[in-house]
Amino acid sequence: MAASINVSELADSKDPSNRFHLVDVRSPSEFATGHIPGAVNIPMDQIEARIRDLDRDGPIVLVCQSGKRARMVAGLLEPCGKDLLMLEGGTSAWVKAGHSTVASLRTRWSLERQTRLGAGLLVLTSVTLALTASFTWIYLAGFVGLGLTFAGLTDICPMALLLGLLPWNRSSHCAVGPQEGAGEKCIS
Repeated sequence: MAASINVSELADSKDPSNRFHLVDVRSPSEFATGHIPGAVNIPMDQIEARIRDLDRDGPIVLVCQSGKRARMVAGLLEPCGKDLLMLEGGTSAWVKAGHSTVASLRTRWSLERQTRLGAGLLVLTSVTLALTASFTWIYLAGFVGLGLTFAGLTDICPMALLLGLLPWNRSSHCAVGPQEGAGEKCIS
């Protein structure tokens, strides 16, 4: 099992991001809400595909919200011969100790979280309507279950694809006008 490092040991090093390779394994939206300065985001579900991103001298400190996902990732990476440490208590312990974090000004819910909320609301609504209005509403819950099963088997989620089209899920980009420096604007 990988060794651990506590918050005070990490903070006491002169520049944690130079001495250690800080890898935050949370989702991009969790990472955006606040992460340790210098940490890079490699979500847990991408860690095996991005193993080459971990080729760097020095120990790798795995960070998540509380330490559970970091422990799971350490188990995945141990056969790779990496010098691994897990941050005890994760980002929560870092913040609780009074250390600063880096956060994006604008954060969004991940599509996965939006899909779980949408599916949950559809099932809850259909079951409630089936019990109070007409039992035929139960078919909506069955349809949602079928969609989730399809998404799990194929890794294609029609609900997430539809949610991705909503205005708040579109990527921001900068557009530059015809004259240099004139007409610059950020579009959300």
